[in-house]
Amino acid sequence: MHEATDSPNTLGPPTGPVPRDGPGPVAGPITLPPLVDQHSHGTVDGELGVGSFETHLAAAAGSGAAPAGTTFFDSWTGLAVRRWCPPLLGMEPHCAPVSYLARRRELGAYRAARLLLRGAGIGTFLLESGARDDLSTAEELAATADGAVHEVVRLEPLAEQVADTSGTVDAFIGNTAEALYAAAQHATAFAMGIAFCDELPPDPREVRRAAARWLALTVRPARDRAPDPALAQHLLWSAVATGLPVQLHCADPQSLVGFLRATAGFGTDLVLLPDRPHHRRAAQLAAAFPHVYADAGPRPGETLGEAPFGKLLFSTGARGLPELYVTAARLFGQAMARLADEWVGEEICTRAEAQRIAGLVAAGTARRVYRLDAAGSG
Repeated sequence: MHEATDSPNTLGPPTGPVPRDGPGPVAGPITLPPLVDQHSHGTVDGELGVGSFETHLAAAAGSGAAPAGTTFFDSWTGLAVRRWCPPLLGMEPHCAPVSYLARRRELGAYRAARLLLRGAGIGTFLLESGARDDLSTAEELAATADGAVHEVVRLEPLAEQVADTSGTVDAFIGNTAEALYAAAQHATAFAMGIAFCDELPPDPREVRRAAARWLALTVRPARDRAPDPALAQHLLWSAVATGLPVQLHCADPQSLVGFLRATAGFGTDLVLLPDRPHHRRAAQLAAAFPHVYADAGPRPGETLGEAPFGKLLFSTGARGLPELYVTAARLFGQAMARLADEWVGEEICTRAEAQRIAGLVAAGTARRVYRLDAAGSG
């Protein structure tokens, strides 16, 4: 990785020691390997004005446009952008948003993205394909970030593409199976948004009826939305049968307990990526089932208390702005540094053990679950 201001792989507090209670010396910050980002969507091309930049900030916060007289720079994400991103573009931290965006335009969108992504400390990206909305492709992201990029195939847009070229139910069922097989030959994992899945695959007759209803629609759901529930479950069970890891995007993973129990012993790893505030419950489920893993979430101190350390993985979830890769990586690094200081200070573990644990969450577990070394990611 390229050297930059605020070195991304030496993780410690930005200024001074982290206050802590309890005895024990702190022997310097922990260092991590280049991060593996197990879930992201790519970045936008082209120049961004204040309005379009704030639109992406709002989307990252799961919100609409800022009310009149307010700004999403006055948010947790906005503050993180102002702290961590300006130094990567040659500016002082906490500079005014207008100054930061002017510098961004001065450098040009591509060069700014290069500096941000290469300074984030992420060495490997798992990029979700499908409903891209003009975001960067895997090849573009790899070139800009100077990192390894692996494709995670989203099932909903895959099914939509098959439906667009299938005139009959039989053709749709057959073409879906062929598309899944073809995708499994090059993908690193599959992904799907799912609210519930039964403990058994759906009845084939119900799948055919659901396919007929779906093909008859003149306007189908957006490509990042699940199709008919029976079709969604058919897609998910079919993906599990390929043996590739499957990412489950779910608001609350508790509703998937039956499915998690039913898939034990299949040889397919499942990774839970829940909505806030359900990361702790996802970690508990990862602890309960050998084949289940979970996203570490925005507060890894909480999830690390619920699951074995080798069951949790880092992700940015970034979409659109390269700044979101930077802020997610930096906030993760700060959280792990604080946790390491706390555990070492309270003599829960040694500094070397804390660094090893942080390395597992940062990259090691993802490399194992997604078989990245076997895929030639270095």
